[in-house]
Amino acid sequence: MAVDISKLTIATPIAVSSTNPVALEVNGAEAIARFPSIVKVLSDGSIQFSAPTKGASSKSTHRTRCEWTETEDWTLASAQDHWNRQTMTLTKVNAAQKVVIAQMHVRGDDSPPVKVFWNKGNITLGFRRTYNQTDPVNSTVLKGVPLGEKFNISIHTTADGVVNVTAKCNGVSGTSGDLQLDSTWASRLFEFHGGVYNQVDYTAATPADEGSICIISELSLIHR
Repeated sequence: MAVDISKLTIATPIAVSSTNPVALEVNGAEAIARFPSIVKVLSDGSIQFSAPTKGASSKSTHRTRCEWTETEDWTLASAQDHWNRQTMTLTKVNAAQKVVIAQMHVRGDDSPPVKVFWNKGNITLGFRRTYNQTDPVNSTVLKGVPLGEKFNISIHTTADGVVNVTAKCNGVSGTSGDLQLDSTWASRLFEFHGGVYNQVDYTAATPADEGSICIISELSLIHR
């Protein structure tokens, strides 16, 4: 099934310009047309996202990403159920062997409620119950997700702020169980993210060929 990113925004590891080193964000269709080495449609309709460790990053980090992001923000109460479902294969990973693969992010803040990682072959989760909570509570959702193996990852959030993250690989499933967001999130605006976001800082010595690559073969975003 072809993956459609034409209505999503892509955060790239490409600089805005030669004089502005901040990471460029473009529409999905534009990313495919302009940057095929970063966002590429494969023969089966899947999309490959590539994030060299050394590249352009946001103002607040030295970490690169190639991530899709929803263009319309939403509140918890705007729908009964909010779903972010991806079928992915991580084909290459950075030297730290840690990359963010999915997020439920919050507008205007660097501390999202839900951040899902591929971490040394396991799917792990960072969860913030409270808005602006300094440190997330970390847990393991599923062990044994090797490079090159297709897996499913989903974030489900209800209007009442109940979050459940599930993962499945090679017939084995794992879940975070129900996690409750407190009332401090009620008025906040959210968007889902996915792709690859390197969890290692680049330096002048970072090799040009280091980085992370994923293939997204299915993507479903539902609010209803």
